[in-house]
Amino acid sequence: MEDYVANNARAYRPRYFTGDDSYEKDNFKQHKKKLDHSSVAYDTATMLASCGSGYDGSESRKSGSYNNERTTAENYRYSNVTAGDTDGTANIGGGYNTEEYNHLTENGYKLVSDEPLSTFSTDVDTASYTNVRRMINDGWEVDTDAVRTEEFINYFKYDYEKPTEGAVSINTELSDCPWNSEAKLMLVGLQAREAKVKDVPTNLVFLIDVSGSMEDEDKLPLVQQAFSMLAENLGADDRVSIVTYAGSDSVVLEGESGDNSEEIVSALNSLSAGGSTAGAAGITTAYKLAEEYFIEGGNNRVILATDGDLNVGLSSEEELTDLISQKRDSGVYLSVLGFGSGNYKDNRLEALADNGNGNYAYIDSVDEAERVLVTEMSGTLFTVAKDAKVQIEFNPENVSAYRLVGYENRLLNDEDFEDDTKDAGDIGSGQQVTVLYEIVPNNGNEKSLKYQDNESKVAETSELSGEMLTVSVRYKDPEASESKLIDKSVMCSDYTEAVSQNFAKACSAAEFAMVLRNSDYASGLTAQGVVDYMEQNRVDNSELFELIYKYMQNGTGSEASYW
Repeated sequence: MEDYVANNARAYRPRYFTGDDSYEKDNFKQHKKKLDHSSVAYDTATMLASCGSGYDGSESRKSGSYNNERTTAENYRYSNVTAGDTDGTANIGGGYNTEEYNHLTENGYKLVSDEPLSTFSTDVDTASYTNVRRMINDGWEVDTDAVRTEEFINYFKYDYEKPTEGAVSINTELSDCPWNSEAKLMLVGLQAREAKVKDVPTNLVFLIDVSGSMEDEDKLPLVQQAFSMLAENLGADDRVSIVTYAGSDSVVLEGESGDNSEEIVSALNSLSAGGSTAGAAGITTAYKLAEEYFIEGGNNRVILATDGDLNVGLSSEEELTDLISQKRDSGVYLSVLGFGSGNYKDNRLEALADNGNGNYAYIDSVDEAERVLVTEMSGTLFTVAKDAKVQIEFNPENVSAYRLVGYENRLLNDEDFEDDTKDAGDIGSGQQVTVLYEIVPNNGNEKSLKYQDNESKVAETSELSGEMLTVSVRYKDPEASESKLIDKSVMCSDYTEAVSQNFAKACSAAEFAMVLRNSDYASGLTAQGVVDYMEQNRVDNSELFELIYKYMQNGTGSEASYW
């Protein structure tokens, strides 16, 4: 193990390291802290034999009692605002920062006796991870509300079984929770089928913010590079239009053939930034063009590129959400690409994507633009499962309480699961959705719903009494109005002490997000502790290793003294 740690200390060292191998190796070992879960006497083997621990949910959980309230994200606040900033701005590096993020109240524990069902909309967005990566790389203090744990988890790829039929498969894994020794942790991984997208014509409208706030190098110039890369991967059956907006909207290119990339790139390079930001007018024009060149059976999509700083006409989150919701039934999807810093409006852009049946990514570099628009283009542009929802039913005989990790602004009412008129998340070709649940086992004998309906069966057999929970997923095919249902039961006997790379990678991402959020449900967890967990489980994720080290080097976390 020492050899492995030493080798990986070098293999995963970030590019800012000194190059002195002996110093780096010693420094890495010197400051390595081991996670200690041995303080709580907990017999895992005995617990899982009966799938219970006698935990009835009545005790306080570390820093608070179980929270049985549903959380919402109704309010936003400015990022990095310091005391005395009466105008809602803060001076960062010589400039004013007015970034906006919805305030998220972290999911608490739910008692199965009160709420046996947990229901939420799927999420394949990754904007939170790359936006926070930008903050760390720029040396900013990370705003806790910018951290959405599920988007950290879903940024990374996992090795899930592909669906043999239908659009989505369900993968599960049950093991110990690395940050809470009193709980188990369940991973649910959804894997979407890979569509044959080469045979599907695409109708794209690039909707580009060219207002004055977009003139920085990490904004419009990066937008131009990003869309140019996408244009070079289109074909003769594809169509591209370009709409810009500043004080007013303008059609720069209309229905151009995808095989004429030179014309598309030339039009992109002709753009310059200046003026105010009338985003609603641009959105209306973009949808009008998308509908004019609509391809039946094709992929029809508006891709919005902006910093979200709208200040003319409809500009509030609520107004923009209403506008996009009206456009949702047109068959045109909306993807949102965020750019820039200082005045970034994450709250508005997330709302646009969520209500426009699309995805949301933040572009912090040319490499990220290539990942989203070239390498993973099929997932970004081609939906295979729309209005996808997940519902977990916990067996109260075997589970006392549970906590959904992340997805705070994706929660649905339980009755929404079977309501096909309720809008939910969309999953693209080959995309994945990864979910983690903390689970507190129980020795009780209560039953409800599925398990109560089968009470006589339970008395005759041990099949249902051995179930911990059931994962159910509903989704619609892209052109359908009625949903399909798939489900999978998780048994107590599915528990394994040895975890897969999927499990360890997801845990690592979740742990780092909880460190950044100062989570009440992972008290005592540090960035160095995340590194230790990754090393102990041989997690192959150099991207996350490097970001954590950069965070520690910045001195923004508790590990500041290490560096």
